[in-house]
Amino acid sequence: MSDLWGVYQRNAARFDRERDTQLHERGWLERFCGLLPAGGRVLDLGCGSGRPMAEYLIGLDFDVTGMDFAPAMLDLARARFPAATWREGDMRALDLGEVFDGVLAWNSFFHLGGAEQREVLPRMARHLAPGGALMLTVGPGAGEAWGEVAGEPVFHASLAIGEYRTILADEGLDLVAFVAEDPGCQGHSVLLAKKG
Repeated sequence: MSDLWGVYQRNAARFDRERDTQLHERGWLERFCGLLPAGGRVLDLGCGSGRPMAEYLIGLDFDVTGMDFAPAMLDLARARFPAATWREGDMRALDLGEVFDGVLAWNSFFHLGGAEQREVLPRMARHLAPGGALMLTVGPGAGEAWGEVAGEPVFHASLAIGEYRTILADEGLDLVAFVAEDPGCQGHSVLLAKKG
């Protein structure tokens, strides 16, 4: 895996400045929020600077806790949204001792290798309250790829949707929706699940 921490730490301001804030994710966010209680608690893993995902949730009066492993990203989030809770941490070691109504990992979970994803999904599930929703961006199918952030290489991986479904079911979650390379969301592959 690339030096992902260094990439985001070095390029936080540039990433934040260049991040598309047109909210192409709105349709998926609306589906996610539709599964949550009003004012519910949401954990945003790999929150970055808080824009635009946490910003959208905060604007709807959700109680947002953002977690990122890059302090420079969190500094931007704290400055922009001081009323939210921001924590430094790595989702691979997720153990907050709290439950949330929703867990979101947009453009972050897919930076983990397959073995790491298999370990992290149960951690995410343990942080979900009964009836809670989980939304992730993944790949369109099983495999690995390289992308770029600020001109630096970053690793991406995905399991097959069938394997995600099995892991989620083992953790008491039902797959609500999966769309590979959604044209309405800039080609993101999105998985949405709900805990029974």
